[in-house]
Amino acid sequence: MRSAIVVLAACAALTACSSGSPGVDTVPPGTTAGETDGLVRVTLRAIATGLDAPVGISSTPSEPERLYIVEQPGRVRVLEQGKLAAQPFLDIQEQVQSGGEQGLLSLAFHPDYASNGLFYVNYTDLQGDTRVVEYEAGAGADPVRRRELLFVDQPYANHNGGQLAFGPDARLYVGMGDGGSGGDPEDRAQDLSERLGKLLSIDVDGRGRWRIEGYGLRNPWRFSFDRETGDLWIGDVGQGDWEEIDQSPRQSPGLENYGWDVFEGTHSYEDKEPNPAGHLVEPVYEYRHGAGCSVTGGYVYRGSRIPSARGRYFFGDYCSGTVWSLGLSDGDVLDVPRHGRVEALSSFGEDAAGELYVASQNGDVFELVPG
Repeated sequence: MRSAIVVLAACAALTACSSGSPGVDTVPPGTTAGETDGLVRVTLRAIATGLDAPVGISSTPSEPERLYIVEQPGRVRVLEQGKLAAQPFLDIQEQVQSGGEQGLLSLAFHPDYASNGLFYVNYTDLQGDTRVVEYEAGAGADPVRRRELLFVDQPYANHNGGQLAFGPDARLYVGMGDGGSGGDPEDRAQDLSERLGKLLSIDVDGRGRWRIEGYGLRNPWRFSFDRETGDLWIGDVGQGDWEEIDQSPRQSPGLENYGWDVFEGTHSYEDKEPNPAGHLVEPVYEYRHGAGCSVTGGYVYRGSRIPSARGRYFFGDYCSGTVWSLGLSDGDVLDVPRHGRVEALSSFGEDAAGELYVASQNGDVFELVPG
């Protein structure tokens, strides 16, 4: 897919870049704060505070009133009708190495969770290596660990990826960073014999193995599937200059190479040719450092609260805290308005109805509501 690139202006042209001033994370629950831009009017409203480094928000259709909040040290909390349950849904802190880019990083519910109780977590173990594990939830009892689906040795402490999500094909997908350090020193992202720097998937109900769906990724911290179209969106964290958003339609022709470390965004990074396997995918959008320094991928909005936002991809940046939305038509970016700030913006989440939420690693969760 070759798409038009829209480049966000440098930080000097923005009014909401990181400057040490408080963001909307300082707003107490029940109040509103944010910005509106153009015809897409969105406000960020705090709905929970006091969490321990939340880095993920998950939901399951069978429990429409609940959000599951992933806390980096190793717990999953339940937020139901605006209240945090006293007891965690899952507590594996004794198995998790947490700090920096390590920890309990995501949670995904099986599509048939209502009947089988299965869910999956991605975390870095006490040696700092990646593990994807299947659990079974039981009524009135702690979840039971059933099996380990994936183990990946991590050579460095950063670029662990961490996202889990079920795709429209009912396969479980996991995003793996390139292994860390800087500049992919062992050239893992373009090496198809490695699992690092890849988007992997597996049929959790079958006996198949993990397969590579995409490669050439630096650190796909957050990715998602459009619940209406099945299209894949990836926020891939950049190296020194560019952050990128990759988008692949559900009708993709097959194995996709997202370019790293031959390219950073659309820009040459190393003087070499990309792996010829599959096809090269350019980012649909990129922005230069100054507007931020670590993209946090989000979701295409498919809720009903904000009609003007339907079909727009919401994403942000951990460093600047800025929340943007992106309008796309036939592969071309139409506009990228800003919608406020969330300091230490770690993740987006989607509830059973398609409404969107934002987590701050400082301990807060926000919902997107009409502005």
